[in-house]
Amino acid sequence: MAAGRARRLLGSLWLALLLGQPQPSAAAARSGPRSPLTGSVVRTFTPFYFLVEPMDILSVRGASVIMNCSAYCETPPKIEWKKDGTLLNLVSDDRRQLLPDGSLLINSVVHSKHNKPDEGYYQCVATVESLGSIVSRTAKLTVAGLPRFTSQPELSSVYKGNSAILNCEVNVDLAPFVRWEQDRQPLLLDDRVFKLPSGALLVGNATDTDGGSYRCVIESGGTPKYSEEAELKILPDPEEPQSLVFMRQPSSLTKVTGQNAVFPCVAGGFPTPYVRWTRNGEELITEDSERFALRGGGSLLIRDVTEEDVGTYTCIADNENETIEAQAELAVQVPPEFLKRPANIYAHESMDIVFECEVTGKPAPTVKWVKNGDVVIPSDYFKIVKEHNLQVLGLVKSDEGFYQCIAENDVGNAQAGAQLIILDLAPATTGPLPTAPRDVVATLVSTRFIRLTWRTPVSDPQGDNLTYSIFYTKEGINRERVENTSRPGETQVMIQNLMPETVYVFRVVAQNKHGHGESSAPLKVATQPEVQLPGPAPNIRAYASSPTSVTVTWETPLSGNGEIQNYKLYYMEKGQDSEQDVDVAGLSYTITGLKKYTEYSFRVVAYNKHGPGVSTQDVVVRTLSDVPSAAPQNLTLEVRNSKSIMLHWQPPPAGTHSGQITGYKIRYRKVSRKSDVTESVGGTQLFQLIEGLERGTEYNFRIAAMTVNGTGPATDWVSAETFESDLDESRVPEVPSSLHVRPLVTSIVVSWTPPENQNIVVRGYAIGYGIGSPHAQTIKVDYKQRYYTIENLDPSSHYVITLKAFNNVGEGIPLYESAVTRPHSDTSEVDLFVINAPYTPVPDPSPMMPPVGVQASILSHDTIRITWADNSLPKNQKITDARYYTVRWKTNIPANTKYKTANATTLSYLVTGLKPNTLYEFSVMVTKGRRSSTWSMTAHGTTFELVPTSPPKDVTVVSKEGKPRTIIVNWQPPSEANGKITGYIIYYSTDVNAEIHDWVIEPVVGNRLTHQIQELTLDTPYYFKIQARNSKGMGPMSEAVQFRTPKAESSDKMPNDQASGSAGKGSRPVDVGPDYKPPLSGSNSPHGSPTSPLDSNMLLVIIVSVGVITIVIVVIVAVFCTRRTTSHQKKKRAACKSVNGSHKYKGNSKDVKPPDLWIHHERLELKPIDKSPDPNPIMTDTPIPRNSQDITPVDNSMDSNIHQRRNSYRGHESEDSMSTLAGRRGMRPKMMMPFDSQPPQQSVRNTPSSDTMPASSSQPCADHQDPDSGSGAYLGSAQEEDAAQSLPTAHVRPSHPLKSFAVPAVPAAGSAYDPALPSTPLLTQQAPSHPVHSVKTASIGTLGRTRPPMPVVVPSAPDVQETTRMLEDSESSYEPDELTKEMAHLEGLMKDLNAITTA
Repeated sequence: MAAGRARRLLGSLWLALLLGQPQPSAAAARSGPRSPLTGSVVRTFTPFYFLVEPMDILSVRGASVIMNCSAYCETPPKIEWKKDGTLLNLVSDDRRQLLPDGSLLINSVVHSKHNKPDEGYYQCVATVESLGSIVSRTAKLTVAGLPRFTSQPELSSVYKGNSAILNCEVNVDLAPFVRWEQDRQPLLLDDRVFKLPSGALLVGNATDTDGGSYRCVIESGGTPKYSEEAELKILPDPEEPQSLVFMRQPSSLTKVTGQNAVFPCVAGGFPTPYVRWTRNGEELITEDSERFALRGGGSLLIRDVTEEDVGTYTCIADNENETIEAQAELAVQVPPEFLKRPANIYAHESMDIVFECEVTGKPAPTVKWVKNGDVVIPSDYFKIVKEHNLQVLGLVKSDEGFYQCIAENDVGNAQAGAQLIILDLAPATTGPLPTAPRDVVATLVSTRFIRLTWRTPVSDPQGDNLTYSIFYTKEGINRERVENTSRPGETQVMIQNLMPETVYVFRVVAQNKHGHGESSAPLKVATQPEVQLPGPAPNIRAYASSPTSVTVTWETPLSGNGEIQNYKLYYMEKGQDSEQDVDVAGLSYTITGLKKYTEYSFRVVAYNKHGPGVSTQDVVVRTLSDVPSAAPQNLTLEVRNSKSIMLHWQPPPAGTHSGQITGYKIRYRKVSRKSDVTESVGGTQLFQLIEGLERGTEYNFRIAAMTVNGTGPATDWVSAETFESDLDESRVPEVPSSLHVRPLVTSIVVSWTPPENQNIVVRGYAIGYGIGSPHAQTIKVDYKQRYYTIENLDPSSHYVITLKAFNNVGEGIPLYESAVTRPHSDTSEVDLFVINAPYTPVPDPSPMMPPVGVQASILSHDTIRITWADNSLPKNQKITDARYYTVRWKTNIPANTKYKTANATTLSYLVTGLKPNTLYEFSVMVTKGRRSSTWSMTAHGTTFELVPTSPPKDVTVVSKEGKPRTIIVNWQPPSEANGKITGYIIYYSTDVNAEIHDWVIEPVVGNRLTHQIQELTLDTPYYFKIQARNSKGMGPMSEAVQFRTPKAESSDKMPNDQASGSAGKGSRPVDVGPDYKPPLSGSNSPHGSPTSPLDSNMLLVIIVSVGVITIVIVVIVAVFCTRRTTSHQKKKRAACKSVNGSHKYKGNSKDVKPPDLWIHHERLELKPIDKSPDPNPIMTDTPIPRNSQDITPVDNSMDSNIHQRRNSYRGHESEDSMSTLAGRRGMRPKMMMPFDSQPPQQSVRNTPSSDTMPASSSQPCADHQDPDSGSGAYLGSAQEEDAAQSLPTAHVRPSHPLKSFAVPAVPAAGSAYDPALPSTPLLTQQAPSHPVHSVKTASIGTLGRTRPPMPVVVPSAPDVQETTRMLEDSESSYEPDELTKEMAHLEGLMKDLNAITTA
């Protein structure tokens, strides 16, 4: 460091050589009693400092105040004053004036509630023209408030020899102005009679002369203010020993060094106790001590507190019979003190300087710098280095002046200054000066340094006696910095501490014994980007050093890539996202001002000349615990009897515990005797029963939370009054005074009033109810409850209800009522329907008014604040009696949820522990003594959403029928969605142990519960997981479900459509089904297995034979159906064609394919539809209509669509329909058709008519066609989805692998039938005159077959009887005998074919 400073001063040494002076040392160049340089250009430092600085003052209204200030300088300085940072104009001020020595006089201090012009912070400013300005420390002027007593003396008595204390508490500002009088004469204070800092009077070792009347007086200017008088009685010694009690215990103190500290300790009892003190467990000697003394019989006085006095002080009172103790902590704060003050500095322009300033204090002081009275703002050229030092780079002439280091903390401030003088260069002596250096180039350019080289000037080619100054600055900045060569003749220099990727301008000036020569031409050089950064600092450790501070240590990085310049310590409260940092020069640092008992994370980044390096890993540490910083909440009192009161409360708010709560301290007293306080320490439970109280007495209670460190702040006093007499429990309660019932459809609301004789204890009420008898069920409720809702009753039923009050002796006389619940269809709001129970008014001698204006304010996902108003209170809503409020709440999901209740003594309550995204209802009642109001009107509030806390459930995977490479994933929503589900994410992989980021992601938008995944690999196990999301984020993933894709993709082999049950939660075993039969030969062979040529030829013969037979049968049936058509139908068909345009079918008849085979009615089996155990509104089965009125009417346009679509084969499903439609079908029963080749799939789209047509013209016509399907093609994917959502489906279990069944066509009565088109609608609109038919669903088989049939979506078929009736009504239907014959013939052909194949 010294070498660097010497190098910077070489530019000024030439002046010393010229004047014949010895070379100055670096220290002498910075400061000293003498100027380091002499001559006409050298100026000496000017002494300029404060002789007196203002101090903090406490004044009273109307008094005069002098703020002292005096400054010294050879030239008398000009003194000005600032108040709160603003200069005062004292010229026109008649109350404030400047005294000759610079002090400020304030006459008649003004102070009122709304006008405080004189109170504030004052600062003295001294200025000398052409030299600069300095500022003093800041002094605070405090004006005491109006004289007012917070507590006054009360009548008290004391045994002779004991100590007494008389209260007279005032504001801290007024305490110095309090004095005492005895019998209205000034009281002389001494070691025995002592005034505490709070103003209270302590009388130790009481004698008869201490008896009398006492009062305290506040003399703060003007008329003295007197308190009430109180008599102190001196009692003779009692005959029996009295227990030791503390009448005043010491409390923890925080003092500033130099102040006095007083720990009060007043104990009473007989024999008279002796008081002694210990500090940190060691006996404290108070006799003949200059700094420690006992006052008033036991209170400890500590004079001139120092830092060594910090510790735990224990007051021990002992009277040989027993010993009691009390503890208190003493903390000491220290105002800022300077360890190193700034020193005066000489410098030249373009040089860099550093003002050093080291301070200490407790709390740690903050430092700011002031130049000529103005605060220095840090910038690129004014920097705070090494925590408190000021560095000025590239000096200019305007930087000259006085610089002050101002240190400040909570208990004071201090200032220290120094002068900076910028020296002018001496004029050159006679002789030649050097010319400009030549060929200035940057030979090495890095990120933060540049090496410059040059050639000697032309004027001096050797250049052995030349020195050089290198001036440089950032491009566009006028402030130049200078660097000098280290020895004469050197023609290179290293410029360091540059910024990376920055353009700098350099010039070089040579100098000889005559002075500076010419400057070289400017050279622009840009530094390189940042490289070579330090590695992480090893062995970082953090430990808590106090409740609000943490010390962090680390070691030097192993790969520093150069010298480490400093470190940056980052820290952040755990759970937060805002990180803070601090610059550190060493390898450890203590961070203060942290939250108590809170976890923080710390990391360190090392800096070298290139910049910041690699950060360390985070280390987490929790600060130490401390006493709680807030009081418990919601303290309520419940009077149990004449001698006990139950207290209930809740812990302090979160974030204020400052540690683990170890217990609660309860303090209580009689309202009439506030000085007689009893303490009770309980555990961590949130209630306490206080017993042994006096009858008919009002008590005050307050409670404070405790940690291992001590007791926190207490709640406000809450009062309650015990009963005058205990209630009678020697007999059962009397009959309740009234009982009222209000029947609803499935519930009855019961309300009542308590017995008229309220002198008998009521522990609760028993409600009995039942149909015809009240003894079926019994419910017991609390004695405070006044109504109850009996749920889950039967509609239109006669219930008898009984009500009995009970206590510990037994149940009282019952009261009976009866009611009939309303029928299902009754939705009116009739108040009562009571049998033989005329309404009687509810007797209430003095009812309480219920609270009003109940409001619910949602705070978070589990917290709601309830507020209300009480019209029985005054307008200011201040509670002055012992009333309390009961808040109750519940949610309606599920419907039988019970109410939860809590008590409060204020007009608000914080309800916590609620469920996210749930609607709650709240109501409030008020209780005062033995009287309670009814419940208020309800308020509702829905908690905020939260991320899902459970994964989607019931995850299943099935294969896409006919597409082995496509699977369908189905699932149910999470049990704990905690909000509206906005989407899902499906993860799938072939490796269940792979990292989750390596799984394939399939997003599902919205609340759909099914998704289709395509193009999977055959014969490969896949694993699937699902994750739900809502507006708050993503929930947890489900467990992996395994599924193996089929081995082959051939059309004659159906894929396995159920997930494997071998792995993964949610997998299900394969359901083969009771009617499963093995397929024909070759169908069970594995994919790719060899087949003999004979088998292949046989299979080809069989397929051709089946096709020929099928065509023959279809032709026979078609001809037969055509002959059955009557001439009347032909006429109607011709008319319908003329109206609807049957010419649209021209050219398309060749594409019409025959329909599927008829269903064998005798083998149609009905089964109930399988339902999910937990149905979801998003994914429920299509409802089965109970009668024809439940089916959406189908107009003629729909019927034509049906015929059109039944005449076309579907082929393969479009890819667009897979993700939406296939999943929904997977949840419904389907028609199963076990063909190896894909059969046509049929669906019906429900398309309402756009205009209403008369009944006569609305006959369905088979030839009518939709305009959008003129080509006869199958309906698109969007229309198919509509059909799937509006129609039920059926499963049909075949009895033979090659048999297929379909529902026979049942057209409406009178509908036309066209034999040219051999397909008929499955279900058409019923005529209004026809009877209503109920519709059932055929459901056979499940999705879990090894060889599943293909699904065909069809409407629900009528049952057998209804089908028969419909067939009779239709002219175009077959006769039963003819149909039976045709089907028997078909079965015979099938048997022959089966015999051929098996042979």
